[in-house]
Amino acid sequence: MTLVRQLQDYRLTTAEILYHLPDHPNLLQTFIWQDLDIAPRYPVLHKFLDFWMREIEGSLHSVRVASASLVKPPTVAHANALLRLH
Repeated sequence: MTLVRQLQDYRLTTAEILYHLPDHPNLLQTFIWQDLDIAPRYPVLHKFLDFWMREIEGSLHSVRVASASLVKPPTVAHANALLRLH
């Protein structure tokens, strides 16, 4: 993860991919994919899904996507307790 990519608004993107097993099409299997990508177009994810449909035998059932910004403003939290050790 480079700082340049983070500043270009790349986000940590996770996709839960459900696909049909080639030998048992009535069964679904889960695959978790994670990479840096740009929301909401997700070009890296689309490239991976294009590869999947071209090269992998298991046909896609569904894809669920979540992403989180990597660069955020700092947060300040106040302490709830003060402890003193002798």
